[in-house]
Amino acid sequence: MSSDLLIQNGTVIDPSQSLDARRDLLIRDGFVVEIAETISAEGIEIFDAAGLIVAPGFIDLHVHLREPGFEYKETIESGARAAVAGGFTSVCCMPNTKPINDNSSVTSFILEQARKAALANVFPIGAITQGSKGEQLAEIGEMKTAGIVAVSDDGKPVLDSGIMRRAMEYAADFDLPVVDHCEDCCGAHEWAMHEGEYSALMGLKGLPGAAEDLHVGRDILLSELTGARIHIAHISTARSVELVRQAKARGLAVTCEVAPHHFTLSDKDVFKSGYNTNFKMAPPLRSQADVEAIFEGLRDGTIDAIATDHAPHHANEKMYEFDKAPNGITGLETAVSLTLDRLVHGGVISLARMVELLACNPAKIFKLDRGTLQVGAVADVTIFDPEKQVKVDASKSLSKSRNTPFDGWELKGAPVATIVGGRVVWQFA
Repeated sequence: MSSDLLIQNGTVIDPSQSLDARRDLLIRDGFVVEIAETISAEGIEIFDAAGLIVAPGFIDLHVHLREPGFEYKETIESGARAAVAGGFTSVCCMPNTKPINDNSSVTSFILEQARKAALANVFPIGAITQGSKGEQLAEIGEMKTAGIVAVSDDGKPVLDSGIMRRAMEYAADFDLPVVDHCEDCCGAHEWAMHEGEYSALMGLKGLPGAAEDLHVGRDILLSELTGARIHIAHISTARSVELVRQAKARGLAVTCEVAPHHFTLSDKDVFKSGYNTNFKMAPPLRSQADVEAIFEGLRDGTIDAIATDHAPHHANEKMYEFDKAPNGITGLETAVSLTLDRLVHGGVISLARMVELLACNPAKIFKLDRGTLQVGAVADVTIFDPEKQVKVDASKSLSKSRNTPFDGWELKGAPVATIVGGRVVWQFA
């Protein structure tokens, strides 16, 4: 189906081609065919992007779409709809479904459901081990053939270093990155929040930052040993950021992502929330010193990507006591506004760096044919207004779940249109 579209008068920001200027963008049959100061075309759809930023489609490397098995929390269709409403043209979904995505049949099912939804691109991530039990490797080769773009047991850290070494070796053979949720329990089983003064004040069992640091250090060493690409999921501590910084300086194939809640909130906010379970996540919200270290990692390039870790839960589940409630929050519809409000308008990063973190780098990390608006590229485009004032209203979320700590927040900056394969799949009304 033809999908011709001319985007006019916008400021195109595309770090993949060092472009930051007012340009017109012509899309034909789902691909970028021309970028120029002025383009004239008749008989096709026009999108006036005056005053707006036109960027390569944003890619979320870390979401939980819950289907199959937990459709009461989210489906692939509802998650993809929330994604495009949040400015994301592509999402990479974690394997902790039911059944676990540890074989080609589940991978194929996810891709078929995404095709039917016809909204965001969905790139499945396969499990590292069978059933994500950390005991035997999953069928990585078969899943790669079926369409996975990475492997991870996210939510269940691979504690056995021997298993992780073998996983890295196999993944390297198939040119797949290994994504790890880094959490060594450090004796803190059934923790509820970050270990520190606020966990003590609240009487909750805490997880020290060292639990993450130990695991990150191990993964870096194993990456050096095997030559595999390791991607640290939802990095949250100052020490882990420093370990990644040192690994990069040594030329190792180590990348990392940060979730918006970890650069926006701290354990003090858990205390101020009065045991609001929408402030409970894994990794837990860390100290303000960790937040400052994340700012620095975003500034200096240590942190490669921003990813939401979108983790929808039914309201009934989040109504349990704080220490019993499940970890996780939704994030697809708030990430872009939080990034603009707290990082860009907060003077931490530039608009170009934001596009790099949300589009160009994610595409490179998982080797996706996205993340650029160069001529010939797939026409996935995110258009956003850095000045638009928005108020988060969880009741209007397109996700099936409402578990967000940002309900009622007023933020500056928001997506206004999402284009996938040349089709406008979402536009701000």
